Amino acid sequence: MNAHDRNLPGQQDLAVLHYGDGEFAVLKPGRYVLCAVSGRKIPVDALRYWNPALQEAYATPAEALARWKEINGG
Repeated sequence: MNAHDRNLPGQQDLAVLHYGDGEFAVLKPGRYVLCAVSGRKIPVDALRYWNPALQEAYATPAEALARWKEINGG
């Protein structure tokens, strides 16, 4: 999927992904996922930060760090 795939039949806006170590798999195509910390929309093609253990996406390194601190008592 790329930025030019605008009106694919049956495509929803919110994607469902399975987050792995260093990659993710698209379970349900869409244009974005939601940041688990801020709730911001993250375009799938711009997604760079996630936690495979928690199956969460993060918009920026700051949100990823905030979640890590929350979980690890930092």
